[in-house]
Amino acid sequence: MLEFLRGRDVLVAGWGVSGRSLIEPLRDIGARPVVTDGGATALAEAAGLGLDIATCTELESTDWSRFALVITSPGWRPDSPVLAAAVTEGIPVWGDVEFAWWVDQARIYGPVRKWLVVTGTNGKTTTTSMVHSILRAAGIASVACGNIGLPILDALRRNPGPQVLAVELSSFQLHWAPSVRPEAGVVLNVAEDHLDWHGGLDAYAMAKARALFGRVGVVGLDDPVAASLARRSKARRTVGFRIGVPADGELGVVDGKLLDRAFTKAAILAEVADISPQGPAGVADALAASALTRAIDVAPQFVREGLIEHKVGPHRAAFVRELGGVEFVDDSKATNPHAARSSILAHSQVIWVAGGQLKGAGVEDLIEEIADRLVAAVLIGSDAPVIAAALARHAPEVPVVEVRVGDDAGMGSTEQADAVMTQAVRAAAGFARRGDVVLLAPAAASLDMFADYTHRGRSFAAAVHSLEDGDIGRRL
Repeated sequence: MLEFLRGRDVLVAGWGVSGRSLIEPLRDIGARPVVTDGGATALAEAAGLGLDIATCTELESTDWSRFALVITSPGWRPDSPVLAAAVTEGIPVWGDVEFAWWVDQARIYGPVRKWLVVTGTNGKTTTTSMVHSILRAAGIASVACGNIGLPILDALRRNPGPQVLAVELSSFQLHWAPSVRPEAGVVLNVAEDHLDWHGGLDAYAMAKARALFGRVGVVGLDDPVAASLARRSKARRTVGFRIGVPADGELGVVDGKLLDRAFTKAAILAEVADISPQGPAGVADALAASALTRAIDVAPQFVREGLIEHKVGPHRAAFVRELGGVEFVDDSKATNPHAARSSILAHSQVIWVAGGQLKGAGVEDLIEEIADRLVAAVLIGSDAPVIAAALARHAPEVPVVEVRVGDDAGMGSTEQADAVMTQAVRAAAGFARRGDVVLLAPAAASLDMFADYTHRGRSFAAAVHSLEDGDIGRRL
């Protein structure tokens, strides 16, 4: 299956977490890894580990016949020069997930595992964590891996190895993994995100739909785009879940209980009150995790135990502090409008801290829907003016503050980002009164100002903890 790589050079495109995970498996099957990356520091690090390297410039004039395969990091676009050149020269291009799939099928590291694949615009990490928690409750050797942080190849190499992989996959990873056939896969939802990478919503949705190529496909029926993918599903069986009364072949909610009518006539799985995080988004994720684990015959009692044991991760609608009757909530992981919508709709009176890089996504529909919940909005980041303009059109009565990056020459980028967040939190606290929620739900990516969304969330929490009683309501 992978014999064609033995004794051949394999180009590893991108020296990130996924790129590093490729090296030992390639060596284990007798291939010779060669690393390329656009950054000189990354290449120097790879060279320092004794690896062969090739700059992107060197590859422009290389003899491509030396390579049996190119394995790309998920973030590399198909039209990047290195990948485009490889395709032109007839060299196959795989993603690290595609390679991991074939490594597993070839039993390089033990028996073939069952893959439970989770994708969607929002809720992937929470759902994947819930799946892992349920599998642990059932006593099934498992690991959460993929886009959640642990590369799949590192999970496969564990000793003793897991029986089941709870695999979070992004649209990028699925684009580069056409062969993956999971035991069960779910598309939670599909909203505008990464359109600059995929070139449009349909291409983005079809990348997500690759989770529906295995034995059981699962779709979120409350999301119109995800629900429409049921018609395109290549899975042998496709079921759905909804936050409402389920029909035959669905999972849903009845009288505050999660109910399975897809894998049995009717089985109560858990109480809505057991779910963390609370709110519609958390319940939807729990239904999805239940569907994936029920697809491999996990008993209802273990679904319930796993969901009770699951606790929401950091920066995902995480409570930070209460001050003067005002709650402060960190949902920095709400990196697109769809995620921000779910976060805001969980509260009735919100001072919204938002902004960053919208990545081509629109906010008009979001703001029109949430306008009646907004007490005020405090905006940061490069696309703050876009959000401010949409607020002016659809919620003109909502006070808006834009916090700009300062011009202090002596302030480093991290200090500057933290200073902006401190100003934003103080401004937000000034609009708040007892019963309100100050909510960081940016609806945008973080990399214009912060190292990542976790840095943004930590910065928010630190600013919140620096507040004093007198900061609450001072603008009212």
